[in-house]
Amino acid sequence: MQTSQYPCLCAGFRKAGRVLTKKYDNYLKPSGLKITQYSMLANIARNPDITVSRLAELLIMDQTTVSRNLQVLEKAGFVNIEAGATDNRVRKIQISGNGVSKMKQAKPLWETAQLEVEGLLGSGGVTEIMSAFRKITG
Repeated sequence: MQTSQYPCLCAGFRKAGRVLTKKYDNYLKPSGLKITQYSMLANIARNPDITVSRLAELLIMDQTTVSRNLQVLEKAGFVNIEAGATDNRVRKIQISGNGVSKMKQAKPLWETAQLEVEGLLGSGGVTEIMSAFRKITG
């Protein structure tokens, strides 16, 4: 049996993910959004009438987790969810006017977090990490 020379990559990625999530959440705090919610709203805004299953695919999340997060966004008035025209099981999501306003409020906060992380990594580091992520996620 071959033994890896590296520490657990999964644990390292998960730790880095938690650190980054906390950093983005702290910057977004004045908007009342968390980075997961911001990401969901951004994907919904870019993909009008996106389905729950397609949003889950884009975010690489399970549908149950996406649905649970969507309930919070719907309750806050940031998204509208409607049954599909031909199939009631298909739910289509649209960003609401309130959601667009919330995104406009949150985007400068997100930009600040993004620029800080880019500064920590440098342009070469960002390119390398994004390349590695594409290899991992397919």
